[in-house]
Amino acid sequence: MTNSVQEELATTMKGRDFLMLQDYTPQEIRYLIDLAIDLKQKQKAGVEHHVLKGKTLGMIFEKSSTRTRVSFEVGMYQLGGQALFLSRNDLQIGRGETVWDTAQTLSRYLDGIMIRTFAHRNVIELARGATVPVINGLTDLSHPCQALADYQTILEHKGRLEGLKIAYVGDGNNMVHSLLMGAAKLGLHMSVATPEGYEPDADVIRQTQETAAGTGSRIHVCRDPREAVADADVVYTDVWASMGFEAEQKERELAFASYQVNDELMKGAKKDYLFMHCLPAHRGEEVSEGVIDGNHSIIFDQAENRLHAQKAIMAAIM
Repeated sequence: MTNSVQEELATTMKGRDFLMLQDYTPQEIRYLIDLAIDLKQKQKAGVEHHVLKGKTLGMIFEKSSTRTRVSFEVGMYQLGGQALFLSRNDLQIGRGETVWDTAQTLSRYLDGIMIRTFAHRNVIELARGATVPVINGLTDLSHPCQALADYQTILEHKGRLEGLKIAYVGDGNNMVHSLLMGAAKLGLHMSVATPEGYEPDADVIRQTQETAAGTGSRIHVCRDPREAVADADVVYTDVWASMGFEAEQKERELAFASYQVNDELMKGAKKDYLFMHCLPAHRGEEVSEGVIDGNHSIIFDQAENRLHAQKAIMAAIM
């Protein structure tokens, strides 16, 4: 990417929301990844990069979090700004104030808003009402910050993205939705294996396949984990019962019993495969200890890169 293109993107991305990867072009996503890597190198070298000095991010949490809260809060500090933690109990939105009124009010105080919530419509409504950039920290439909960090991590380990195959085994949840769109935008091939009834959202699959047609990516959804994992460069899984679905834990354990990522399944992947998991993980359920704690696992590189990827998002749009 030339300097002139980078300068143009740095200008055009200011003030935008970061709600889903679908909203960004392949070039814009790659710009964010490259910016994340640059900010990571600066942080490791002790080089000050206070590009958001004097700015403030409001962080609305309707879902609890470890990685999201700490990485955004530390990220704003490293960028020279300040983050405010706002739980549902801290806001009038928890007592009936509309999302629109909350967005309008917070926009008068803040330079950006991050929200981690349940229904995706909450993020959409917040962005419509806000006059400052809104960042999707997680919804039931998508997890774009994690996916951006994941593709940064793959690039760092593999040296490229285009043409690699990523296999996802497990629940067709918000995580796989964002991974699918990222793969289609960036030219990776992706295979997803889920039990019947737990497939990714049909509209997401359709949009992803339409995008893939223009980038040379191949998107495949199947039932057989072995089919999905065959010759994979990256194998990814997530918990069987995401936050909000805990009541279905026993039912899901039965449905996903043959979908554990373990050493036997990994025999079908490439010899130098990477194992990824967005965490938190349940060892012995969706993944065996031998895989998640083995030499191919890069789960904590992923976790670290949440910090750097989110710093890139904030630096680019705020």
